[in-house]
Amino acid sequence: MPLVERLREFLQANQAAYTHSVHQTAFTARDAASAEHLPPREVAKTVVIHSDVGYAMLVVPGNKLVDFQEVRLELGFKQLRMVTELELGKLFPDCELGAMPPVGTLYGLPVYLDAGIADERLIAFNGGTHRDFIHMLTAQYRRLVRPVIVPLARAEAAHGR
Repeated sequence: MPLVERLREFLQANQAAYTHSVHQTAFTARDAASAEHLPPREVAKTVVIHSDVGYAMLVVPGNKLVDFQEVRLELGFKQLRMVTELELGKLFPDCELGAMPPVGTLYGLPVYLDAGIADERLIAFNGGTHRDFIHMLTAQYRRLVRPVIVPLARAEAAHGR
């Protein structure tokens, strides 16, 4: 079963209100925001990490970058790195590379949500492909995923610098 269908079944089973849309192929959060006509701060970017305690998902707004030093300090990790594409392929075999939804429950992974996106009214994210997108109230997302809310991101550098 394609991941988007499994994700939709999970959302429906948990009585979550959501919408599913399909847009042109978009490989970055900014491109997805543009395709969905959303502000980048509402688009969740999922970054998978490996630390001394294992794999986890970091979820940050599409207009921010993960501050790995901040994450390491905030979560008390001694070691922290972004996973390789090979690891992504093994962890998320039912997703297009880099299009995993920030729903750790589906993969047995903890989720850390950036405090900045946690306060947004709406959240939108990839549904397993670079075309499928899920939109929902952030409060619903938080109820289902139960992420740890911490500061994870910093402002993105200006383009061209």
